[in-house]
Amino acid sequence: MKLLKSGFVIVLINVMVLSLHAQVKTGIEMLREMNFEPLLGKRVGLITNPTGVDSQLQSTVDILAAAPGVQLVALYGPEHGVRGDYPAGEYVENTRDPHTGVPMFSLYGATRKPTPEMLEGVDVLVYDIQDIGSRSYTYISTLALTMEAAAENDVEFVVLDRPNPLGGNKFEGPLVEEEFISFVSQFPITYVHGFTVGELALFLNGEEMLAGGVQARLTVIEMDGWERDFTFEDTGLPWVMSSPHIPHAHSAYFYPVSGILGELYTINIGVGFTLPFEVFGTQWLDDAELFAANLNALDLPGVIFRPIHFRPYYTDMKDKRMRGVQVHFTDMSKASLSLIQFYVVQELYKLHPEKNIFELAPERLDMFDKVSGTDKVRLSFQKRFKVEDILDLWTNDVAGFMDKAKPYFLY
Repeated sequence: MKLLKSGFVIVLINVMVLSLHAQVKTGIEMLREMNFEPLLGKRVGLITNPTGVDSQLQSTVDILAAAPGVQLVALYGPEHGVRGDYPAGEYVENTRDPHTGVPMFSLYGATRKPTPEMLEGVDVLVYDIQDIGSRSYTYISTLALTMEAAAENDVEFVVLDRPNPLGGNKFEGPLVEEEFISFVSQFPITYVHGFTVGELALFLNGEEMLAGGVQARLTVIEMDGWERDFTFEDTGLPWVMSSPHIPHAHSAYFYPVSGILGELYTINIGVGFTLPFEVFGTQWLDDAELFAANLNALDLPGVIFRPIHFRPYYTDMKDKRMRGVQVHFTDMSKASLSLIQFYVVQELYKLHPEKNIFELAPERLDMFDKVSGTDKVRLSFQKRFKVEDILDLWTNDVAGFMDKAKPYFLY
């Protein structure tokens, strides 16, 4: 018995050592190890939200406010606000941070780009926000717009780098066509991009993708210990809810699985239920078990489907009985995340050809196309509701884009 207990202790210690070995230091922690040298003697404006924390969950706001030689003079909040107290899509007001007394300017209210007045008295803008690796997640749009503002107003720009939760090797989807540039597709990158936010900033700057071809005076504070094949769990870092429907690190894995389809509001994707982005459900599906069986028969790599019955707790589908499937990963690295939703619609249409999800939501087609980055995908797909008709559209841009992206990789 003593030997058994001793062996058990040894196993636990080894697990702890592995966890410590995998620990990644984010940009804010590396900045602190540098004694904040890039910011010393400068008036700092910080673009952040609740995800801007160190490994002990101390806010970057509070870290910089207390940093010797650093003068924190302004805060800038993206969608959901600096402290995360606004729901998705809600207008965010200018106010003052109750904890530090520093003015907080909204980048999701009257303007999404800092005005010259908002940057008055600021020497350097610092960006520290956790991205989730999908183009339509608006924090990277805020990144680009604040970089533009910094370049136009001769303000330095510093990115405190953070992991891409999907890792650095996943690239999926078409590039955004010029007429579909919007806040949910701010620049021509693939829908799933393999960049860390620091790498993306370097790419946008180096490829002159900011408005007017301006280039920011950019510094990226790199992470220590991150590798491109890491998922977020591999980093050893705590996950902070990046928005109300991304409560867990694995929520970021599912966001590209259903987020484009979710723009139609005709199929519930778990928003309003306890599994955001992990399920597909409708009131009119007759047989969830058959639906799951048909999807599993496709033998899609890295994923299996389970029949599910649920009732959302809120949204316009509140209390309505949904039948559908829950998505489970067997190997996320092998799954074509963003194509899964199209396979779901393909099999749903086979069972219910009387339900055309695009005709059910004509007022939402514009947003669907903006998030897709093109209307060609929808127009091709809805002719026969077959994924094979859009495979080339969805995949043809990837290889060339990866070649263009690789020179900007930091890890």
